[in-house]
Amino acid sequence: MWLMPWLRADQPWWGWAALLCVPALALCVDHRWGEPPLRWHPVVWMGRALQWWGERVAPLAPPSEPAVARDLRRFWLGASVWIALSAMVLIVSMVVQHALYLLPGAAAAVLLALVLKPLLAWRMLREEVLAVEAALGESLGAGRTHLARLVSRDVSALSAGEVRESAIESLAENLNDSVVAPLFWFALAGLPGAALYRFANTADAMWGYPGMRSGRYWQWAGKWAARADDVMSWVPARITAALLALAARGLPLRPLAHEARKTPSPNSGWPMAAMALALGVRLAKPGVYVLHSHGRVPDATDMRRAVRVAQGGLTALLPMLAALQGLVWVLAGKVLA
Repeated sequence: MWLMPWLRADQPWWGWAALLCVPALALCVDHRWGEPPLRWHPVVWMGRALQWWGERVAPLAPPSEPAVARDLRRFWLGASVWIALSAMVLIVSMVVQHALYLLPGAAAAVLLALVLKPLLAWRMLREEVLAVEAALGESLGAGRTHLARLVSRDVSALSAGEVRESAIESLAENLNDSVVAPLFWFALAGLPGAALYRFANTADAMWGYPGMRSGRYWQWAGKWAARADDVMSWVPARITAALLALAARGLPLRPLAHEARKTPSPNSGWPMAAMALALGVRLAKPGVYVLHSHGRVPDATDMRRAVRVAQGGLTALLPMLAALQGLVWVLAGKVLA
C-alpha cells in the first residue's frame, strides 16, 4: 500500500490525474528553482553518510599479499553498510510518501513533486555542460577547468575537441543517472524507488572504483555498490538511449548496440553511443574507448545540439512515465484486491 495513492477512498479523478503528473511537476520545479540549498539536499545527506562510512570500510592501501579472506571481509563489510544505509533511505521515503498520500490528490502531487525534485537534476546538468562551451570561448584552460567539475578523468592534456567530447559524454551519461533513472524508478516504485536509486548511484560514484581513489582502496569494499548501481541502471540506460534515438528521429539499432558495448560499463555506453550517433560526432575516452570513430570532432555548435536532443528525449519520456505509473497502479490493485 505504501506505493499507492488509494489511502483516500474519496479521491476524485482529477486527484488521480494530478498524481500522474508528479514527474512533470518535479521537472517544472527543477526548471524554475534548480537545486535546493545543500543543507536541505537529500543527495548531499546521502553523500555525507557514505563518506563517513567509507572511511571505515575501505582500507588505506591494497593488501600487501594475496588475502582472499581479508578481501571478502571488506566486500561483506561494504555490502552490509550499503544495505543498512539503503534501508534507512527506504524507510524515510516510505514514511514521507505515506504521509503525503493521506492528503487530497492535488495537494499530494504538488508536495510529492517538491520532495522528488532533489532526486533529479536536469537544469544543473544542462547549465554545467553549456558552461564548458562558454569557458572554451574564453580559453582552452578555462574549458578544461570547468570540465573538471563534471568528470573524474585527467583533463590537463585535452584539446578543445576532446573537452567537448567529454562534456557531451557527461551530458548523455548523467541524463540517465540524474534524470531518466530516478523518474523511471519513481514511476515503478514511487518515492522509495527514486530515493533508493539515487542512493545506489551516489554510492557507486563514491565507492564503485576498481582500485585506489582519494587515498583508499575500493577494489573489494566498493564492489557491492558498483554492482547494485549496474543492476538498477540497466533498464533506464537503455530507455535513455531509446529516448535520444527518438529525439534524433530514429537511429539504427544494430550500430547503436555495437557502439554501446565498447565501454567498460554495461550501461553508460548506451546513452553515450546514442548521443554520438544522433549528433554524428566522435566521443572517446583516451586509452579506453572510441564511440562512432568515423564521426567528426565536436565543434562549438554541438554542445547546444546535444542539449536540445536531450531535452527532446525528456519531453518524450513524460507520457511514457504516466503510462507506466498508471499500469503499475492497475496491476498492483489487482494483486492486492
